[in-house]
Amino acid sequence: MARWCYRHRLVVLLVWVGALFGVGFSASSAGTDYANVFSLPDTDSKSAYDLMQKAFPNTSGDTDTVVWKVDRGSVRDAAVRDRVQPALDAIAKVRGVGAVAGPYDGPRGAAQISRDGTIAYAQLTFVQRANEIPKDVVQQVLDTAQGAERGGLEVELGGQAIQRVQEPPQGLSEMVGIVAAAVVLFLAFGSFFAMTLPIAIAVFGVGMGLFSTQLLSHTTNIPDIAPLLASLIGLGVGIDYALFIVTRHRRGILRGMDPEEAAVTALNTSGRAVLFAGGTVCIALAGMLVTRLRFLDGVVIGTSLTVVLSVLAAVTLLPALLGFLGPRVLSRRQRRRLAAEGPAPEGASGLAARWSANVEKRPRRIAALAVVVMAVLAVPVLSLRLGATDQGNDDASTTTRKAYDLLAEGFGPGFNGPLQVVSSGGDTATLVEDIRATSGVARAAALPAARGVTVIQVVPTTSPQSKETDDLIDTLRDRVIPKAGADAHVGGVTAVSKDFAAVTGDRLPLFVATIIGLGFLLLLVAFRSLVVPLTAAVMNLIAAAASFGVLVAVFQWGWGLDLLGLGKEGPINAFLPVIMLSLLFGLSMDYQVFLVSRMHEEWVHTRDNARAVRVGLAETSRVINSAALIMVCVFLAFVLSGDSGAAMAGVGLAAAVALDAFILRTALVPAAMHLFGTSNWWLPGWLERRLPHLAVEPQEESAAAAPETPAGPAGPATAVHGFVRTADGDPVEDASVTLMSTGGRQLDRVTALADGSYIVSVPAPGAYLLAVTSPSYGSRARHLTVTEGPLVYDVELTGDEVDAVT
Repeated sequence: MARWCYRHRLVVLLVWVGALFGVGFSASSAGTDYANVFSLPDTDSKSAYDLMQKAFPNTSGDTDTVVWKVDRGSVRDAAVRDRVQPALDAIAKVRGVGAVAGPYDGPRGAAQISRDGTIAYAQLTFVQRANEIPKDVVQQVLDTAQGAERGGLEVELGGQAIQRVQEPPQGLSEMVGIVAAAVVLFLAFGSFFAMTLPIAIAVFGVGMGLFSTQLLSHTTNIPDIAPLLASLIGLGVGIDYALFIVTRHRRGILRGMDPEEAAVTALNTSGRAVLFAGGTVCIALAGMLVTRLRFLDGVVIGTSLTVVLSVLAAVTLLPALLGFLGPRVLSRRQRRRLAAEGPAPEGASGLAARWSANVEKRPRRIAALAVVVMAVLAVPVLSLRLGATDQGNDDASTTTRKAYDLLAEGFGPGFNGPLQVVSSGGDTATLVEDIRATSGVARAAALPAARGVTVIQVVPTTSPQSKETDDLIDTLRDRVIPKAGADAHVGGVTAVSKDFAAVTGDRLPLFVATIIGLGFLLLLVAFRSLVVPLTAAVMNLIAAAASFGVLVAVFQWGWGLDLLGLGKEGPINAFLPVIMLSLLFGLSMDYQVFLVSRMHEEWVHTRDNARAVRVGLAETSRVINSAALIMVCVFLAFVLSGDSGAAMAGVGLAAAVALDAFILRTALVPAAMHLFGTSNWWLPGWLERRLPHLAVEPQEESAAAAPETPAGPAGPATAVHGFVRTADGDPVEDASVTLMSTGGRQLDRVTALADGSYIVSVPAPGAYLLAVTSPSYGSRARHLTVTEGPLVYDVELTGDEVDAVT
């Protein structure tokens, strides 16, 4: 498939461009129909909601608030009223505004003025839900209301519709993430053309995913946070997957391969790992379905679809783009060096190789230090409290946060999250009196009954996010309502948030067990080992605990919130653990697959665990760390999204990826594998016979046919031996003889003896490259085909030529 895409690159590119523009045009024409549908069956708040729907079926449309405050005097003063009332009248005439209920509308409106008379509010009811209201309508309302401001009179607005027009321009966080990723890629590759490849793949994958999700929003319930999370995960995996493949492709060219062969080899090795890794991410995301939280179904659809399309772009569009670039995927400096010095030698060097050797020498010390760091970071998770963020968590400079604070100042902290006790039978009057007498209740009032249902508005004395408000809900449900003998349920946004957090917490263990179990089975089949998947499962739990510890410290304790411009501290969004654990486990599995697949490849060839771990870490740590740095940049950019849920997910995932890549995969995992020794690759015989075979890497890279010679038949290990001589027949005793696979991977390396003789071992019959190098006579490389028996091959070196590996 890679070869076909490479050779038919124009067709592949046109298909992708046509698909992107076609789906984009369809999505733009259809518009959006995102719906935040919470379904919490068998909860008290759901029963209250059902009764409300029965009694008041027409309570649709978003309700927002205009709040104003005077520095001196009262909001009842004629001067204040003459400025505010015309603004309210003008808002009532705006297209899309259904009704405006102000404090100057007779006795009923008097309750909308604070006791000291300095703060008042009006309620605006739109005819549509917040996400359906055109932004220009909301902006007109905002401008009209704030036009009434003057010295000594402050006017602020709150509500979901108002919050939408305060968000930064759509796509800002994505653009910042892409720019940051481009900088990292340029530093990693040193080539502008190579830098653009992962960016292009991510743009195509995420673009197709977002447009497709937008179209699907018309057929199923997809929450409005789904596209944000889909773009967040899509950008990360799209850039990372392309990075892994492009890195392998560039390595092949540097080792003398033709660009087409290098692309085919890269897709047949790293491309397989990308397919496997993308599958693990989708499986982890699908694990959200076991929670049976219908709100998350749309998130699973949007994010999984974007990941699938990103993987598809990486394995089809990327080889086509590599065909357009050819050798220009290397920097000019690398191309000049390749032409002057010939193919680069096999193996990692520099910092990565030194670090890998250091881990091998001191595995216990490095493992202990990594465990201590992760344990310290995980400590805050012990105080994790799930809930829901609201406009009280917005940045202090926003009008929604100011409106929230003014309402709390004028009418009490609980005014921003009133409870609704919905009664369908029993002594309602007694229930109202008992609620008023309950500690923690500021006021309670029954609204006129409709269809046998009475709604009691209860305003707590504490804020919606406080633990005391949660305790009040429990008190009403467990003691006050049963004591009054009423058939009633506690609902409202605050009660729904509490129930959602409780349901999520109850189902979290099953969810974690499901995705860890599925990940364990996948790695068990891929690497034919019990210890490797067990290690991965433990590391995933460690990474989850540490990343949630960081999340609690930042968002719940407030450490660094002002620096990040993320408003006020509060509980962690109840849906975040499920979403974040899905993404974290999927991404952690990616790094585990890329790291261990290289170790496993080396282990299969050498049966030397220390070498396998050392070589695997040395050759993959740099690309894993580069990929992680890109993901951290992309995730942190979502702090600019204007959505508190996306910002929280961005910070949490950035911390998780950084800890996973920089501490676990490059320190703790290899150190543990050195300590476990050959036990890493142990698998009981009975299980080996029953497991299906799933190759992350090709079965044997060296079995790929060389351009000039067909591969020999499969068979046992064999050897190549002979003499290295000059043109005059003299032995070359200092010659270095290297056997390589056609993909450029070193299989064996020896130094010729005094008589020029050499022997290199061959893992299996097939096609290989034999490179012979001498400081005095230059180098020569030739394709060989090894069959059943040892192959005799004499090499003649001259002092006037250098053969490149072709």
